[in-house]
Amino acid sequence: MPNLDDLSRLKGHRFPRTVIGYAVWAYHRFALSLRDVEDLLAERGVTVSHETIRIWVVKFGTQFAAKIRRDRPGPADKWHFDEVVLMINGVRHWLWRAIDANSDVLDILVQSRRNTAAARRFMHKLFKRWGLPLVMVTDKLGPYPAAKAELAPGVAVRRGLM
Repeated sequence: MPNLDDLSRLKGHRFPRTVIGYAVWAYHRFALSLRDVEDLLAERGVTVSHETIRIWVVKFGTQFAAKIRRDRPGPADKWHFDEVVLMINGVRHWLWRAIDANSDVLDILVQSRRNTAAARRFMHKLFKRWGLPLVMVTDKLGPYPAAKAELAPGVAVRRGLM
């Protein structure tokens, strides 16, 4: 559960910030229903309605998510790129994804094309958010080197066996 010391927006509520924080955290962390969170709090002696929990989740959920994202460590220096074909309503699409060396998914993007422009768009979005890696590991798809040469000329590339 995140540290609640600097969440000043929780002031002025009937329940202490630890109760509100626990309810919002449990709802998001374990994908529980509002009534499940209500039961968890009831087991701990806190009587609160599921509607109150819903209001807390709507009001404080984005603040908790931003704090968790801010405190999360940055990605590793080695990133793996790949793409997977998907059928959406009978139309072929590609799910482009980037994963760092710690198996954290950095970004995904679904596109209808599998060319250099699509690879460039995906890499641009990724580099804008996370910066440049030291090493990129790709499969043998041709658009990766072309997009990388344009966006990240100093990054080393290793091609996998896929």
